[in-house]
Amino acid sequence: MNDTKILLRQLGNSSLKITPIGLGTWQFSKGKGMAGSFWAKLDDSLMKEIVQVALDEGINWFDTAELYGKGESEKALSRSLETLNVKQGEVYIATKWWPVFRTARSIGKTIGKRQEALHGFPIDLYQIHNPYSFSSISSQMKEMGSLIQKGLIKNIGVSNFSASQMKKAHDELQKYGLRLISNQVKYSLLDRGIEFNGVLNMAKELGISIIAYSPLKQGVLTGKFHEQPELLSGVGFRKYTGAFRKSYLKKTLPLIEKLRETGARHGATPAQVALNWAINYHGDMIVAIPGASKVKQAKDNAGSMKFMLSEKEMEELSNLSLQAKI
Repeated sequence: MNDTKILLRQLGNSSLKITPIGLGTWQFSKGKGMAGSFWAKLDDSLMKEIVQVALDEGINWFDTAELYGKGESEKALSRSLETLNVKQGEVYIATKWWPVFRTARSIGKTIGKRQEALHGFPIDLYQIHNPYSFSSISSQMKEMGSLIQKGLIKNIGVSNFSASQMKKAHDELQKYGLRLISNQVKYSLLDRGIEFNGVLNMAKELGISIIAYSPLKQGVLTGKFHEQPELLSGVGFRKYTGAFRKSYLKKTLPLIEKLRETGARHGATPAQVALNWAINYHGDMIVAIPGASKVKQAKDNAGSMKFMLSEKEMEELSNLSLQAKI
């Protein structure tokens, strides 16, 4: 690996300068709630180690959400940062409001709970988790804008918004002199929908950054399930999704082999190559938030920023990935 210097990227039109890879913390949910049941319960000591390694390897931002363990992820993250003597302002934190079965009024009513769960760490980016609220996008953006004006959050983003929904949110915020800076969506070599449904083009047009979640297709792009199919029995609910079918693993094998081959040239793992592709194929438009339930995973994720794929290598991977669609 070349150990290339990590260059920070501006998130949207904000003043946030972040590393291309952040740490996603859905797995910090402590097994609580429906969302938390997707992951095994992690010990506080392990979560602290994961955060420590991420910081040591240069990562400067973390993504969490109200939904993740009903606030447990936010608490675990802030607790880990406090234990490691990380001061407010030394890292950036992004979290999300859960809109389902709620109105926009809930945004202001629950912000105190988010602040409490984060133990006073500033909310550098507050995101609408998905577009399925009882209230309109206009009402939601008005409430988010109010939080900015009150100094309770610093920037506004959305997640899982379509191109038209993203444009609507952007236009509404402009009425208050504000900007939408990000849309967090699923994106990886095996999830490229935003390239074809208008989201990526609209983001480019409006100067909005894409935050890619599940950038390793929940582990499929590591190649470990191709090498050891017996591991499929331990992936919980994920084993029932199309990506974990044996037929799909067979179909994606040529891509995994290319990831291995490419990684060998850079001293990198298949996962690192897949992440490097995700954050560089579209220039600096996309940043990613892979999770980590092991210390080694956190270190490997950060390592994906420390080399550069050639344009030829990225195109070869792109072509193979398009052939491996579910």
